[in-house]
Amino acid sequence: MGLWDKISSSSKQKKIGISKKIFEDALNNWKRETEDLKSMHEKELEVFEAQRRVWEEKKQEFELEKKEKNDAIEKKKVQYLAGESESIIEYCDMVLSNSVYPDYFPQEFDIDYNANNRTVIVEYVLPDISDLPTLKEVKYIATRDEYKESFLSEAAVRKMYDKLLYDITLRTLHELFEADAINAIDSIVFNGWVNTINKATGNKENICILSVQTQKDEFNKINLKLVDPKTCFKNLKGIGSSKLSSLTPIAPIQKINREDSRFVDSYNVTGDIDEETNLAAMDWQDFEHLIRELFEKEFNTSGGEVKITRASKDGGVDAVAFDPDPIRGGKIVIQAKRYTNVVGVSAVRDLYGTVMNEGATKGILVSTADFGPDAYNFTKDKPLTLLNGNNLLHLLHKHGHKAKIDLKEAKLLMKEK
Repeated sequence: MGLWDKISSSSKQKKIGISKKIFEDALNNWKRETEDLKSMHEKELEVFEAQRRVWEEKKQEFELEKKEKNDAIEKKKVQYLAGESESIIEYCDMVLSNSVYPDYFPQEFDIDYNANNRTVIVEYVLPDISDLPTLKEVKYIATRDEYKESFLSEAAVRKMYDKLLYDITLRTLHELFEADAINAIDSIVFNGWVNTINKATGNKENICILSVQTQKDEFNKINLKLVDPKTCFKNLKGIGSSKLSSLTPIAPIQKINREDSRFVDSYNVTGDIDEETNLAAMDWQDFEHLIRELFEKEFNTSGGEVKITRASKDGGVDAVAFDPDPIRGGKIVIQAKRYTNVVGVSAVRDLYGTVMNEGATKGILVSTADFGPDAYNFTKDKPLTLLNGNNLLHLLHKHGHKAKIDLKEAKLLMKEK
């Protein structure tokens, strides 16, 4: 081999070595990148699986909650179709609650149903004349660069107020008759009440200023599009002063019996529970009676009384406490929620609405689960108290009883059912 061949061969070997080195480096880099990519994908997969599991759990919770609500709705539907009095009252309440009125309108009412004569009695809170807007128009005066307001005359406001009350009366009668899907209502008594200031005494009074009773057959013959509201009211033999704006008190044709028929005999539950009793898995009726019993013990020290209402499983009034304390006392609405999920703000809003409708001084919501932040935020500046599972167990312990709250166990038991 010549010198040139030796040099040429050495150069080739050197190039081959460099190429091998480049290849090996590239191969190692590829392997590292592949391992990193694989590791990253595995981590992403783990995150995805964790998220999927959370989603599945939430889906199951949602399905359980949906089933409970649907079952409750179906039960209410069956009760309504069967013509049960309480269901008819709740249905009428729902109808009137869905009526759209201006913000200044109180939209408060009490409803009763007499199954014997198939009559609905409505005690309706009407707006006071002082609630009506009186602004007629606003003009811009360019020369003075200012706005000038003009207002309705006192006579115009009084005329508008009278027509408004007659309109509300006829509208309410129409809505209830029209929504009567099972023909359970033969007649309606409408009593219009106003919370106003007595100009003579300066004291606030709640007075009935109009009352009317009408039969369904009679009312359905009226063409509401063309009638004059006042003339129609008088033709129905409605009672009220010639000028409703005078706020002259009248005796209602028929009033609701204020003795609350919802109250039922209660029974004690605490004697049957112990450390192994899972409150979140209790029969919901037993749970309501347990809450009644606990609050009865709580209020008895001050001479209070607690009554439980008819079983409804609907989020309405589960118990009512009457506290005689002259400062902090009054009527207190209590709701019991045997929940396994976080209680949202909607349940607290419902409680607040119930407190308002019942004319109560306070509302208490007791749940085996906890409450969401929106629920706690909603209670600020409102006469509402939220008691979660821990608070409930503490209240039990305070009165010498023990139990447990196991939400996971309760979910499994409810799922099996």
